[in-house]
Amino acid sequence: MVDIQNSIDTREIPLEKVGVKNLQYPVKVLDKQNGSQQTTANVDLFVNLPHNYKGTHMSRFVEIFHRYRQNLGMKQFLSMLRDIQSSLAANRAFGTMTFPFFMQKTAPVTKAESIMRYTCTYKGEVCAESEHFFVSVQVPVTTLCPCSKAISKYGAHNQRGLVTVCLENTSLFWIEDIIELVEQSSSGGLYSILKRPDEKWVTEHAYENPRFVEDVVREVYLGLKNFQKCEKPFTWFSVECENFESIHNHNAYAYVEGNSKNCNF
Repeated sequence: MVDIQNSIDTREIPLEKVGVKNLQYPVKVLDKQNGSQQTTANVDLFVNLPHNYKGTHMSRFVEIFHRYRQNLGMKQFLSMLRDIQSSLAANRAFGTMTFPFFMQKTAPVTKAESIMRYTCTYKGEVCAESEHFFVSVQVPVTTLCPCSKAISKYGAHNQRGLVTVCLENTSLFWIEDIIELVEQSSSGGLYSILKRPDEKWVTEHAYENPRFVEDVVREVYLGLKNFQKCEKPFTWFSVECENFESIHNHNAYAYVEGNSKNCNF
């Protein structure tokens, strides 16, 4: 049969990225407690396209991803991109995979068990000279305003915040350890189930640990700089916190980077 994708294009315009977007697929990822967990990912996969090719073979992206779907750890994600690069004879291959990550949490007093959902993203880029891999984790937290606590006769206002940590990975680490670090750097973590004794503890714990958004990103920054739960330090990382304010009609925001990012992905 005629292969139109491999025919010559005479317009001499190379394309930075071509591929598939919004591929929704069941995958298996690593889990510290259980070894692995099944989840559903939203996937984008691309390669670059030289100026002389009319198109790429879109079905190969899905075929290769399908082969890796049951073992998509961090190293395997880069191997999957290498296979795409080789199969499509591309100079570069790119991929993004966003998925809900579920973690069992225990209420602080009653020990009631429940499941929390966090949003994680893998991002990878490979070429002949290098490869880069990033893990992003979004962690919802509670923050209590230090200023409100200092000036108020009764209590202090608090809000839900969303902390996003992005890490360039050079060795294995557990997503659960990053979540724990972030929650410890805020006024408190969130839970799916809280009984009255738990709610009392969470409220008082937040009151005793007030945090601005600036405090949160600085505490997470220090935690990542001194992170001991992987073999090598993170090559690069970023931390951002957005508070969905409870007494203002706007959000509060802070962002910081650690080390220097050596890739444009």
